[in-house]
Amino acid sequence: MRPDPVAEPQGPVAASPFSANERDAVYKAIETRRDVRDQFLPDPLPDDLIERLLGAAHAAPSVGFMQPWNFLLIRDRDVLQGAWEAFARANEEAAALFADERQALYRSLKLEGIRKAPLSICVTCDPDRAGPVVLGRTHNPRMDVYSTVCAVQNLWLAARAEGVGVGWVSIFHDRDVRALLGIPERVEIVAWLCLGYVSELYDQPELAAKGWRQRLPLEDLVFRDRWGNR
Repeated sequence: MRPDPVAEPQGPVAASPFSANERDAVYKAIETRRDVRDQFLPDPLPDDLIERLLGAAHAAPSVGFMQPWNFLLIRDRDVLQGAWEAFARANEEAAALFADERQALYRSLKLEGIRKAPLSICVTCDPDRAGPVVLGRTHNPRMDVYSTVCAVQNLWLAARAEGVGVGWVSIFHDRDVRALLGIPERVEIVAWLCLGYVSELYDQPELAAKGWRQRLPLEDLVFRDRWGNR
């Protein structure tokens, strides 16, 4: 994807609200976004669609405007099989951490995105992108990673608007994916995303639908002025 040409500096523009339909579409994307684990269709995603999704990710906010992200597009079946094998090993380790009924429920969850989705994207964070001293990162060195997660969220919401499912795979040893993709040690792996058209989406988060965990009440999570004050 070619970078946009450098634009001439311009002053602020009017901060008018969206129309009601535009606003509702934003909230709909947020509220109906799902972490897809198994419902992927094999149909390839068009190149122009992928470019729009990457453009949305690249439009994310970043501390010091450092833009620390990279996006590794992975379609090679051998590479995807290697990623699935790394996941499968780690998934067995994860299952063993749960006991009895919880372990049975964990094992019943279908986690087939790597093998079923036509595209995977490994999102990484390069801490050296803007040099050793970055505006806004001077006192919190993790701000580059937080910025990269914003890019993931942008891509996810854009994908929902495009009718594309996304699944975030986090169960693997970093060293396995690093070796598989040749990622330098200084670059942090943030997300392995599986992307593809989907046959259906749950009307609520899948883990809630399957009884793993329910959404917490918002009022229990909001404090006023000091920790614990409601």
